[in-house]
Amino acid sequence: MTAFRDEAEVYEFLGGIFRRGMEDQELVEKLRPSGVVLRITYSDPQAVITVDMPNSEIHEGAGTGPEPNVELFMTADTGNRFWLGKVILPVALAKGEVRAKGPVAKLLKVLPLAKGMFGPYRAHLQEAGRADLLDA
Repeated sequence: MTAFRDEAEVYEFLGGIFRRGMEDQELVEKLRPSGVVLRITYSDPQAVITVDMPNSEIHEGAGTGPEPNVELFMTADTGNRFWLGKVILPVALAKGEVRAKGPVAKLLKVLPLAKGMFGPYRAHLQEAGRADLLDA
């Protein structure tokens, strides 16, 4: 059984943390020069989020947004556990829990900035009463 009921929940929570990040001007200024356009394709349930770091834009759905230069493929549950601080991306890549396409080194350079979003993600789940996602 997957933690997310449907695609809309993936966009609400996993997409939501990216939207919240793009509201943080300090974070945006650090991400913009990375040049990373990241597309994450989630499964169980299916959802696609494209994060255009240079233009500070989030696009939801397959076929939306600019062409990515880095792509990640994972279950939505893995994405949830990442934002809870329970998945270390380089380890997940090595174990095959996350698959990647493109220059992942570019993404790994900005990865430490994600840690600042773990608290807001957890707070969003708490506010929504989603103990099931918090305990995943």
